[in-house]
Amino acid sequence: MIEDILKDAEERMKKSLENTRHELLTIRTGRATPTLLDGVKVEYYGSMVPLKQVANVVAPEARLLVVNPYDRSALPAIEKAIIQANLGLNPMNDGNVIRIPIPPLTEERRQELVKLAHKLCEDGRIAVRNIRRDANDMVKDLKKDHEISEDEAEVAFEKIQKLTDKYIDEINTMLKSKEKELLEE
Repeated sequence: MIEDILKDAEERMKKSLENTRHELLTIRTGRATPTLLDGVKVEYYGSMVPLKQVANVVAPEARLLVVNPYDRSALPAIEKAIIQANLGLNPMNDGNVIRIPIPPLTEERRQELVKLAHKLCEDGRIAVRNIRRDANDMVKDLKKDHEISEDEAEVAFEKIQKLTDKYIDEINTMLKSKEKELLEE
């Protein structure tokens, strides 16, 4: 039973870590990367679809993204969606592809993005702590129902805490890396 609780907690913590990693990838650094446009939804034939499903996004240069739609008639909708995504980007439609120059970040904008990264990582840490709390509650319930001994419960609490520390450390490492990436240049 305790092994199941630990396994479940670790799987959920991994998902929280991956979610935090994905969220951090969407924060724009000074470099062009196709993941910048991951959150963009395009209205295509009456429904909202992710940009990836209607176009190919590549970064041929460090400061340029090129969006090549699978269907040329979707160009205006894609351009509109990029503008509405409020990413601070200025798409240029040449009739075949959309070129998006990536402007260098100002110092003020860098600081805002660092604050956003801190918030996203704190959300990730909170999620991991909530999973720890849930796992601890399950162990307490087992102990209360006399399904496990006091000693087994203590060992389980220690293992849950070690898992929590491991995933929080990983989130902190990701934050340091992202912060360094945002502040350099």
